[in-house]
Amino acid sequence: MAVTPEPPSEVVRRQMEAQRRKDTSPEVALRKMLFADGLRYRINYKVPGAPRRTIDIAFPGRKVAVFIDGCFWHGCPQHGVAPKHNSAWWASKLARNHERDVETTALLESQGWTVLRFWEHEDLIEEAARVKSVIANR
Repeated sequence: MAVTPEPPSEVVRRQMEAQRRKDTSPEVALRKMLFADGLRYRINYKVPGAPRRTIDIAFPGRKVAVFIDGCFWHGCPQHGVAPKHNSAWWASKLARNHERDVETTALLESQGWTVLRFWEHEDLIEEAARVKSVIANR
């Protein structure tokens, strides 16, 4: 991929640097709900066979991987917004993020994992219920 372009301003630079890569608010909120329901899990668990990739919430014994995808970074069809500045670079970057998500899901599923992906804007109660249901059936 090409060299990262300069942001249009110092304000934008600070905003981008402040973006969390792990322990985002939606991740933490879901983890708290699952923990309160008695589920124990690993966080930021390395994807077997892809050590530079991590699972947001992993249940290794049950082989269940939970990802909370941010709308911007993962290209949510409902809330994803294409940046106007350096648009070609961003389009390539966001497309590669999507490709990596697909590759990671396929890799985990090939190893017998169940992969759950949620958007950051989705209902936490429904997400927790889905995770609990999948765990109960594994």
